[in-house]
Amino acid sequence: MPFARLATATTPTSHIGLGLAAVGRPGYINLGRDKDLGEHRTVEDLRTRTHELLDAAYAQGVRYFDVARSYGRSEEFLAGWLSAHPDRDDIVVGSKWGYTYTADWSADAETHEVKDHSVRTYERQRAETADLLGDRLDLYQIHSVTPESPALTDKQLHAELAELAATGVTIGFSTSGPTQADAIRAALTVTVDGEPLFRTVQSTYNALETSAGPALAEAYDAGLTVIVKEGMANGRLAEPYAPDALKAVAEETSLHTDAIALALILRRPWAGVALSGAATVGQLASNLHAAVVDLTDDQLARLDALAEDPRTYWARRGSLPWH
Repeated sequence: MPFARLATATTPTSHIGLGLAAVGRPGYINLGRDKDLGEHRTVEDLRTRTHELLDAAYAQGVRYFDVARSYGRSEEFLAGWLSAHPDRDDIVVGSKWGYTYTADWSADAETHEVKDHSVRTYERQRAETADLLGDRLDLYQIHSVTPESPALTDKQLHAELAELAATGVTIGFSTSGPTQADAIRAALTVTVDGEPLFRTVQSTYNALETSAGPALAEAYDAGLTVIVKEGMANGRLAEPYAPDALKAVAEETSLHTDAIALALILRRPWAGVALSGAATVGQLASNLHAAVVDLTDDQLARLDALAEDPRTYWARRGSLPWH
């Protein structure tokens, strides 16, 4: 598996990845993003910003980069950066299919993305990803699997994904919503010719949303690499929005709340990679401090007490505006 490259890395930051959801398109739901990006959101503005983030991340030891078909031009931006640095062969690249970007580079679009887990969508988006990333693609994930997703039961889709796996691309899935644990456990039962289909899982897990934790531990025990997304709860754990308990722990450690929030994830024994969704180089640098944070049992207990009911959490997330 390509993630073996991270297991042998010597820098702590190799277990923090960079996701490009917030910079691959002009609109996203992260709190404070309007301030982070300002008015400069043309394709070239965000291409330049993305390349600056990728340069900074690589220089500081980050080796996993995460994109998706629905993240605007994220695959295109990453592909251009990879082409400019062909010697950087220690990078792991993951993308996702299953959502189609429909906003036409507008932050005010009525619909930003449309979900479809059909074979037809997979075949179309796989070809689009191949055109951009070619043989640099290491991991291809089904985007936002839920328990009712046809991707869990479509045997033709499973066969085609297994064919891709036979070429050396790892197959994974991501999850969203208050029933993530059910989706993870269902996905663990999917096999092709008696072999497990999925080798990675990417789920939302953070100080406010911990419900997937036990299922992610089961996935880890089954041999899957676990990638954690939305560790900052779409900005709710960043200053100035962070809960008082998180701010207190940050003050005690002389760091920012984002580093503490990501450090909490990295403390989980099943967490292989925690994604940074930084929109600025400064945010990225602060995020990367998470790799060396030590938290006491008392601090961990105070942070664990922040967890919300998953239905409450996802209702709040669903109400966040696109900026």
